[in-house]
Amino acid sequence: MSNQSSDFAALPAAHRNLPAAARNRARIATMALFFIAGMMYASWGVHVPTVRDRFHLDPAHLSYALFAVAGGSIAAMATNASWIARVGTRRACLAGGLAMVVCGALILVVPTYWLLLPVLAGFGVGMATLDVAMNAEASAVEKTMGRPIMSSLHGMFSVGGMAGAAVGGALLAHGMAPAVHLALASALVAAVLFAACPAVLPHVPHAEHPDSATPRANRWRSPALWMLGAIALIALVAEGAMYDWATVYMRDVVVSSPAVASAAYAAFSGGMAAARFAGDAVRARFGAPQLVMASASLACVGMVGALLLPYPVTAMTGFTLMGLGLANMMPVLFAAATRVNGIHAAEGLAHVAGLAYFGLLLGPVVIGGVAQFTNLSIGLSVVALCAALVAAVAPRVLRRLKV
Repeated sequence: MSNQSSDFAALPAAHRNLPAAARNRARIATMALFFIAGMMYASWGVHVPTVRDRFHLDPAHLSYALFAVAGGSIAAMATNASWIARVGTRRACLAGGLAMVVCGALILVVPTYWLLLPVLAGFGVGMATLDVAMNAEASAVEKTMGRPIMSSLHGMFSVGGMAGAAVGGALLAHGMAPAVHLALASALVAAVLFAACPAVLPHVPHAEHPDSATPRANRWRSPALWMLGAIALIALVAEGAMYDWATVYMRDVVVSSPAVASAAYAAFSGGMAAARFAGDAVRARFGAPQLVMASASLACVGMVGALLLPYPVTAMTGFTLMGLGLANMMPVLFAAATRVNGIHAAEGLAHVAGLAYFGLLLGPVVIGGVAQFTNLSIGLSVVALCAALVAAVAPRVLRRLKV
């Protein structure tokens, strides 16, 4: 029996007996949740300079503000997984999403920097809660559909991010007040939340689940989750480095214009979005281990090419390959985290995602530290090394877990 068929057979009756129309509504609702999450995060991202200027922040205090978002996210992932498992993804998506939009609307309204920090932490808590809940929902929908859909849902997050950044930039360029923009974005996200959440799959208490007789394991003691989390951390060291250092590399090493440097970043992001929409078909055809090995190898080749041939066309090509290669790491690892025996999907996701967030934070720092003592090209070689490690280790772990 295939993994997908086995997953369907193990579904609770409340999900297995759903009509096809209800499953499709759940899939569309989950797509909408991923889109608005990406859009809201990007809407905040375009206002990082606005926050700096409004509160007259030096680099250190701006870093504290950014860390408040990350710290809130990591704290939520460490503490709210059991609550999500208990109340279900529908309530958790709504609660996390509303916390995110309320705090998002307040970011440019609070009068002082010291009030800004808890608001940003609350934004991070809401974002992380929505992130874990919607990924748990995505896993459940994937099982009810009987085919991979996780990568395309993460693609919707990428599209939402691009839309949020593009629309936000356009509105600000036409004179819209930053606080008004964040308020409108928050209102739109809230409206989509209220429209989408009723279509989310019904919550099934653990006692009614087919595997409820299986003893519940402690996620902190699960070797499988630690292995998946370590791979996610390494993969996001590479991804986080690309977000923060790609344009710097183009400006300082390739010596390109600001427009070309921005285009290289867009090539990386576009490659990620495109590969995510293709990733489900590849995973269905060849399996998760093969997809991860090929993807990580492609990312390694792209980074090595960009470093060995520091010219605009070759560097942009390398960054595009990096985006294509890194795109499906998190969807595959998150899907695997929901299938670890004895661990609730939300708890597995929170564990792996929490470690991944550390990688996202660690990546730019590691690259900067290596570059400080050598040069940026050597610093970015860490990215190629991370991709090579994932290609070598991840397929074996995924085969052992039979995902």
